[in-house]
Amino acid sequence: MAKTKLTINSNGSVKVEGDFEIVDKNGNVYGLQGREVLSICRCGLSKNKPFCDGAHKGHFEHEAVAFNLPERKV
Repeated sequence: MAKTKLTINSNGSVKVEGDFEIVDKNGNVYGLQGREVLSICRCGLSKNKPFCDGAHKGHFEHEAVAFNLPERKV
């Protein structure tokens, strides 16, 4: 199975690429019509949530720069 890649875009969405499925809170699968790339809304402004429709442009700011999370607590 190909690795799924999530890209956090600055001032925008989360791009999802690879072999994946997306389910709602009840476990129902969204019909993605064979898409292997799509974007998930992070700003909350999309009329097509959870998917991005570009509504964030000019209304959402976040500079996406990778960092290390602290150690997991066990």
